Amino acid sequence: MGWDLLVAKDDLRRAEIRETASAPLTDGEVRLAIESFALTANNITYAVFGEMMRYWDFFPAPEGFGRVPVWGHARVEASAHPEIAVGQRFYGYWPMSTHLTVQARAGKSGFLDAAPHRQPMAVIYNQYAVVGAEEPLEAYRALLQPLFMTSFLIEDQLDEASFHGAASVVLSSASSKTAIALAALLKRRGGVKVVGLTSPRNKAFVEGLGFYDQVVLYDDIASAPIATPAVFVDFAGDSQVLGAVHRRFGDDLKASILVGGTHWEVPREQAQLPGPTPAFFFAPDRIAKRRQDWAGGAFEQRYGAAWTPFVADAARWLTVKEGRGPEAIRAAYLEQVDGGAAPDVGVVLRP
Repeated sequence: MGWDLLVAKDDLRRAEIRETASAPLTDGEVRLAIESFALTANNITYAVFGEMMRYWDFFPAPEGFGRVPVWGHARVEASAHPEIAVGQRFYGYWPMSTHLTVQARAGKSGFLDAAPHRQPMAVIYNQYAVVGAEEPLEAYRALLQPLFMTSFLIEDQLDEASFHGAASVVLSSASSKTAIALAALLKRRGGVKVVGLTSPRNKAFVEGLGFYDQVVLYDDIASAPIATPAVFVDFAGDSQVLGAVHRRFGDDLKASILVGGTHWEVPREQAQLPGPTPAFFFAPDRIAKRRQDWAGGAFEQRYGAAWTPFVADAARWLTVKEGRGPEAIRAAYLEQVDGGAAPDVGVVLRP
């Protein structure tokens, strides 16, 4: 017997554990036992946008409930596929469950889940990469790699647009892992000021990272001396912060990019904002574009060159905290819904 963590779509704080039974495999199917996965604010964003962005559609659940997607590692428990062996391990996109059965299409570096219900969604979520035995950086890969990919793509998009001529790139939720990754990339590139917006509680942590040129409290947005023109990248999803930034810069704001939704309960501001219309960033579309632009494995090479030094540095500022079993996972999920762990802690869970 296994279990799923089910979340009510109309109340993200209603989460329950339900036992599941495994069905016999048909030809081409593989059943994987999920070993570990990361839980970050990114996963709450998946739930918040579950209907609009179809994140609920990846892993079917009973009526009214969803299974929140997470990134992590799993081992093949049973296989009816000739090219995928019991005991092999894979990194990819899983439900908060003990098991996932996939309709595998094997490739050079892993497999694709070819289940019909998953095909309308972006292909990157359906790809699973083969990995070896568990190693020290594995937890950091699960915690940071999906977020870093988003940051890598945002930085690439800004670079392609010559940063819209901006002198500053302003990041909200500066203590979030995706913002930290983008700040690290921008700092290494140089040429623009990297400005982080944060709360008093997280100010010292954000300053200590060394990735931000300037750290500004949310209450000081209107008065802080930030170099203009500016670009805003919003990882918080807090409409009050979005409005404050737009009013602060007006026509000196050259682009406004919406990424996350960590402040998901803040009411949406309906008023017309000064400056550019905020545009939602969807990473899979950018990946598809760049994989066309950069042929012959160049995308993976460029990404790897950026990822390797970032993950090697991660232990300097991020401590991994583990939880095990269904109740620990349910508690960690509810904590994340209510704001999550401290920014210098990364939560890795083992079913």
